[in-house]
Amino acid sequence: MLEGFKSFIMRGNVLDLAVGVIIGGAFGAIVNSLVTDVITPLIGMIFGAPDFSAIKLGALNIGKFLNAVVSFLMIAFALYFFVVTPMNKLQEMSKKSEPATPAAPPEDIVLLREIRDALKK
Repeated sequence: MLEGFKSFIMRGNVLDLAVGVIIGGAFGAIVNSLVTDVITPLIGMIFGAPDFSAIKLGALNIGKFLNAVVSFLMIAFALYFFVVTPMNKLQEMSKKSEPATPAAPPEDIVLLREIRDALKK
C-alpha cells in the first residue's frame, strides 16, 4: 500500500500540479495587490471610491455582489493587459526569430518528381 502511494506521489504530473498550485497562489497575491494597490486607487482618483456595499434590496446585499463583480472585472483586466498581452507578444517575437521551415511540396509535385527521376534513370 505504501509503495503504491509512493509511486502516486512521485508521478511527474502530481509534482507539476503541486508546483503550479503554489506558484498560482503566489501569483494571485501579486495580481490582487496590483488591483487593490494600483488600479483601485486610480479608479478612485478618477471616479471616486468604487464601493457599492451600501446598496441593498430588502435583505439582499446587492452592493457586496456588485463589489465582487467589479473586483473580478478589474482582476481580469489586470491579468489580460499585464500578463496575457505581454506573453503573447513575447511568443510572437520568439516565433519570428526562429527560421521558417519550408513547407512540404504538395503530393502531386512529389509524384511528378519521382516520375521525372525514374525517367532519367
